[in-house]
Amino acid sequence: MVWPLRVSFWLLLTLLAARASDARFVQDRIGIGLWSDPPLDQQADAHYASIAEANFSFVIGNFGASTPAGVAKQLSLGEKYGLKIIVSTAGLPHNQLPTNAACWGYYVADEPGPGAFAGLRQTADSLRAARPGKLAFINMLPDYAPAWALGNEAYPEFMGRFIREVGPDVLSMDHYPHFLPQADGRAAYCRNLQVMREKSLAANIPFWNFFNTMPYGDHSDPTEAQLRWQIYTSLAYGAKGVMYFCYWTPAGNEFPKGGAIITRAGKRTRHFEEAKRINGAVKSLGPTLLMLKSTGVFRVGPRDDAATALQGSGVASISPGDYLVGAFRRSDGMRAVLLNNYEFAYSAWPTVTFDAPEGSVLEISPVDGKEMKVADDSPDMPGLQVSLDAGQGRLFLLPAEKK
Repeated sequence: MVWPLRVSFWLLLTLLAARASDARFVQDRIGIGLWSDPPLDQQADAHYASIAEANFSFVIGNFGASTPAGVAKQLSLGEKYGLKIIVSTAGLPHNQLPTNAACWGYYVADEPGPGAFAGLRQTADSLRAARPGKLAFINMLPDYAPAWALGNEAYPEFMGRFIREVGPDVLSMDHYPHFLPQADGRAAYCRNLQVMREKSLAANIPFWNFFNTMPYGDHSDPTEAQLRWQIYTSLAYGAKGVMYFCYWTPAGNEFPKGGAIITRAGKRTRHFEEAKRINGAVKSLGPTLLMLKSTGVFRVGPRDDAATALQGSGVASISPGDYLVGAFRRSDGMRAVLLNNYEFAYSAWPTVTFDAPEGSVLEISPVDGKEMKVADDSPDMPGLQVSLDAGQGRLFLLPAEKK
């Protein structure tokens, strides 16, 4: 009698584990999202057509729709335009929340402190049980939040505690760097991304992050290159989602300059076409990016010894400049390199040597996402020349390392 009972016990555990695994959210596309969704007014259809036109892949919809009827309308627009929606729970019990294909999950909280973690765990577990496979979306504070908001813990410990106590399916935060001569926030942005990278890898969950799109307070209005820099830097650190702050310009005294992607009056700013161009390239890279696991991030400045700084990155040498290199391994064993121009004010034209045989390196096309042979951007010069616009990144594939 003992043996069959033992088998039954382990079978039950296996089934429960499989069921628990099925309940977890699985990201099926690169996340290109936004904060501050448009209102569900008479122009709602046109608003969502514009979001799709700008190559976004999902919407956090807790501003435009706060009632069950509004959420249903929002989801129908998502289905029509191929967008995933993280919807408001709209006061509904968890077992009555929508489950249709456009629903990626449910908005839960923004920037909670440690005192909220126990309640958030209950909410996340309840949502997972009632609506398996959907995301309980919680966005966390950046590392420049005041100490009291982080529970007087160092930021890595704060994020580690959040993961342990809440058990999220996606790690998300917002960080808005300055791009001013007297205030260059790029190093701090990278520092925050490094914590996200380390914690998400340890927990085996993806991470997403919000970045700045608009002028407010002492923040300047980002240029297209500065938008590009924020996005490709996040991707170099392994982000599987990037989110614009903001899409629809919020009301209130905090944002008197306007300048999000869409004004409060519904007019497109210059950021619309900028986002459309950048998002189109990221969306093309997306299927490959989702298959990549970060193995390292390397920074090489103009005065650094590149061979030393980039050891293990997949790049054997690069001509002097300012670059960020994200190194990855694809699920099939191939290596990947995301080569970023760290400068947001200047283009770069480095001579690059990869640590792979000539002719074996491929590039993922930012136009259609297909693998293609690497083209020399200046074949009349010795070596492989790679053209990088200000803040731009390009994604290369290298053969797997020989064992």
